Amino acid sequence: MNIAEIVSDLKTEKNRLDKAIAALEGLSSNRSASTTRHRAVARTQKRGGLTAAGRRRLSELMKKRWAERRKKASAKK
Repeated sequence: MNIAEIVSDLKTEKNRLDKAIAALEGLSSNRSASTTRHRAVARTQKRGGLTAAGRRRLSELMKKRWAERRKKASAKK
């Protein structure tokens, strides 16, 4: 089997799957709208876990960590 045949078979399979997905989405169109809204609300509530002070502290810790790594790397040379 050559590469062109493989690609052709994969494209055919992809088209078949796309049609199946579209059919399933059409069946559950009423449910998906409410589910999408619910997911969007849940996603926005979980964002922004760090405060400005927490970001600053994390930044300082990472700068310190990378400075130590650079220091160790230069000592090995």
